Amino acid sequence: MGIADQLRGVDGRGEFGVWLGRLDGKAVLRHHAERTHYAASTMKLPVAIAMMRLVEAGELALDQAVTVHNDFASAAGGRFGVNPAEDEAPATWTHVGEEVSLGWLATEMITRSSNLATDLVLEQTGVDAANAVLAEYGSGASVIRRGIDDAGAQAAGISNLMSPADLAAVLVAVGNDTTTAGSYVRDLLAGNTWNGEIPALLPSGTRVEHKNGWDRRIRHDGGIVRPADAPPFVLVVCTTSELPDPEAQQLIAGIAFEAWTHRHDLEAIR
Repeated sequence: MGIADQLRGVDGRGEFGVWLGRLDGKAVLRHHAERTHYAASTMKLPVAIAMMRLVEAGELALDQAVTVHNDFASAAGGRFGVNPAEDEAPATWTHVGEEVSLGWLATEMITRSSNLATDLVLEQTGVDAANAVLAEYGSGASVIRRGIDDAGAQAAGISNLMSPADLAAVLVAVGNDTTTAGSYVRDLLAGNTWNGEIPALLPSGTRVEHKNGWDRRIRHDGGIVRPADAPPFVLVVCTTSELPDPEAQQLIAGIAFEAWTHRHDLEAIR
């Protein structure tokens, strides 16, 4: 079933955005690609890039010690903590009160999507640095304004937003980054252990450098797919909908599979 057919099948059930193209940054398919959604964990990619920029500048080091804690400055003033019941990556929590390396936290942030690890890394980089990465490559509509689970900021209307086009622009930048930092971030993305969306229907062993995100009514995934027999392509699908979560995952997986079948001639999808 074509991508347009799949999107027609969910018409009226929420907001769905798609960006599909090559690493040259040119889209072959856009569907509400400029519309922003709550970013969920897709914001962790700009955080990782901001971290590596500071590492390259000598302001941070991957082997530096960070004490694991759960008390952070809120973007709305005051303090907040991550809700452990909503963090599906338990490893960071086993080190509360202990020192771990910044690089280990970054791995947990991307490969396991740890919320606690994310806020610890974000505390090191600063929200402004992460937002600057998104602003540099994106349209300006997508923003990072707070950490994960900053309930006070959320209540004050301070949110993290992401559009498919802006996430795709960040992925294109990462995919074309020939530095050690670029390679490091791509390897983090390729190590993602949550693979129920873009990679789900692709042939086993296909390298997919992706970061997904989920919350109530939210399912997103964006990544670089690297077929062994065709040029890489970038796909981002963002969904804010009433679809049951497995259906939202199936939609993203189905769109990715359709892109895969056209990997030798992606432009034929138009």
